[in-house]
Amino acid sequence: MKYSKDEVIQYVQEEEVAFIHLAFCDVFGRQKNISIVPDQLPRAFEYGIAFDASAIAGFGDEARSDLLLRPDPETLMLLPWRPEQGQVVRMFCSVVYPDGRPFECDARALLRNTVELARERGYSFLFGAEQEFYLFRLDEEGNPTRLPHDRAGYMDIAPDDRGESIRREICLTLARMGIFPECSHHEEGPGQNEIDFRYSDPLAAADNVMTFQSIVKFIAQRNGLYADFSPKPLPDAPGSGFHINMSVQGADGGDHLYEMVAGVLDKVGEMTAFLNPVEASYARFGGHKAPQYISWSRENRSQLVRIPAAVGEYRRAELRSPDPAANPYLAFTLMIRAGLRGIEEGLELPPAADLNLYQADARTLARFGRLPGNLQSARSTAAGSEFIRKALPGAILAAYCGR
Repeated sequence: MKYSKDEVIQYVQEEEVAFIHLAFCDVFGRQKNISIVPDQLPRAFEYGIAFDASAIAGFGDEARSDLLLRPDPETLMLLPWRPEQGQVVRMFCSVVYPDGRPFECDARALLRNTVELARERGYSFLFGAEQEFYLFRLDEEGNPTRLPHDRAGYMDIAPDDRGESIRREICLTLARMGIFPECSHHEEGPGQNEIDFRYSDPLAAADNVMTFQSIVKFIAQRNGLYADFSPKPLPDAPGSGFHINMSVQGADGGDHLYEMVAGVLDKVGEMTAFLNPVEASYARFGGHKAPQYISWSRENRSQLVRIPAAVGEYRRAELRSPDPAANPYLAFTLMIRAGLRGIEEGLELPPAADLNLYQADARTLARFGRLPGNLQSARSTAAGSEFIRKALPGAILAAYCGR
């Protein structure tokens, strides 16, 4: 349900809400929040709540430290694990300057504006997220270890799969918050899990990713475990991916899936610094179904983009290179921009790579472009990209690439 400002204020009063979390993320996608009490809510809607931006990664320094949070009433959500008396709710926020101007490093606002740009051009995009994570044990002092919660494998069941009850608790909690997972299962790695979501509009899908990670971490901790969303937590085990399912609907009723994918493939190397933003991201590439080459296929999971056999509303493309360290707002922004370019320029897909790239010889692999092999290469590619400079504010590019 989407609320108006007045409805939020009424809800807070009637449900005896004690605290409101005003949520946002830094430029790298790490979630932050400020808690306010109900009598501050009208001020938050009207003027915003000030915070020290100099302490937030990518938001500036002491010379320009004052920014404001303005809550989006449509994102009101009850946090169901809190006490029934004195409940806690959360809203995502826009970040603005004291004079009301939008803050250029607000990735959520950037995605919202990109969605609107696409709509004005006659296209609407949908995203579905698949995120993998590891569950590790804690030591006697409550600090994370690298000891997996179990030694189960892909889609194993209990008792080998010790994460089943935790995944169930996560899914039920998300459902109470109005976020509905499609499926969950144990992944290939020891202690590795995956939960997938039904597609939704880009802004809601990115918000759901942020909510999902925080819920997983909270419930893991409540069960005496640590949830790890890093790309490659164990050197000899599969890395964790953030597989992004994407589709497009045109006002003309045409099928633009292939042009969209062609656009993403054409610019994916330039986007990689944002899809895979940490050095460990690149240790994941090239093994355990994590792609390394720029290619596509209809069903092959060794490819960068997979277009599953589906029709109608389930027709989609899956980008398999991103990992959970990515800021979903930036990832979706860039994918929409690249997809739009592919559609509007009528780009064509190269021939499908219907072979197992993990078993291909060097001569075969030489036919394909490669993703950047390390973070430095990815940053250099992004910094030199006209596409990236047009899609993202210079301050975000500088935060990621140092330029």
